[in-house]
Amino acid sequence: MPHLARAAWLQAPQAPVTVADYPVADPGPGEALVRMEACGICHSDVMIAGLQSLPLSPVVLGHEGIGIVESVGDGVENLAAGDRVGITYFASACGACDACQSGQERFCAKQHNHGYTRHGALATRTVVAAGSLIRVPETLSAEEAAPLCCAGWTAYGALREAAVASGQLVALFGMGGLGHLALQYARHMGVRTAAVDVSEEKLALARKLGAEAAVRPEDARQAILKERGGADAAIVFTASADAVPAAFSCLKRRGSLILVGLTGDKYSLTLAETVIKGIRIQGSYLGTRADLEAVFGLAARGAARPEVTVYPLDEAPALIQRLKENRITGRAVVRF
Repeated sequence: MPHLARAAWLQAPQAPVTVADYPVADPGPGEALVRMEACGICHSDVMIAGLQSLPLSPVVLGHEGIGIVESVGDGVENLAAGDRVGITYFASACGACDACQSGQERFCAKQHNHGYTRHGALATRTVVAAGSLIRVPETLSAEEAAPLCCAGWTAYGALREAAVASGQLVALFGMGGLGHLALQYARHMGVRTAAVDVSEEKLALARKLGAEAAVRPEDARQAILKERGGADAAIVFTASADAVPAAFSCLKRRGSLILVGLTGDKYSLTLAETVIKGIRIQGSYLGTRADLEAVFGLAARGAARPEVTVYPLDEAPALIQRLKENRITGRAVVRF
């Protein structure tokens, strides 16, 4: 029988995000019905809201969700009513391609995603793919746990891809939801950190969290390359393409440039400098299942937790607009 829910909807491509009631059906095979506790607002929600076409329309947004399983569909054996779970962007994959067979399901070309190709977590109740859900420690509040499902997971995965060791220096471009968590993870690993952002408020947060340097992009090369000998890795979390050459300029020889922020814009780098310095350039998308489990483990131990501000569901449309305008520090989380 249908369950009444309230959700943040994108009714059509590039339409305004609205909050409205809708009926949620019982879960089908391989699915779970989840009563939501909280959901974070992610830059990917902004990107999806701005697309010219959508694979599913209308669609419930959101993929940083924490909730309680109410019921499960046929074939679901690893979950039961009452389990506390996290909902991520990754919903399912084909299971047969090279990426899936090698444990890299997040690169499957036929994957489905919550809040994009199927309904997401910005709702009081939602039906989601059960196989992708992660157990959430009871010691974490829903508000703190929600951003870990994407911001924390992606930030941790990018640091692992950067392969920085204790005592080395990583430059983090963008001190938003991902960057401020990456800074904490890096410090937990013994990695030195330099934070770069255009916002003085976000740079102040970086200093509070223990960044060795916290500077604006125009000062990054001087502070990181000239004064500190260069970064072993630079991770670009912001969606601004202008940050890519700025991050590149801060690297030492044989450094790594890791790109995370999603944008359709192009960037330009000098080929000769890339070759002569032996710079490695890599994209980083989400993380492994082990990364996600590690993120929740660190949060449960108090080693790294997000800075969050909590809002009601009706504020979701305004929050997505504020995130688009780079006016949110830490992570905005909707509490149901």
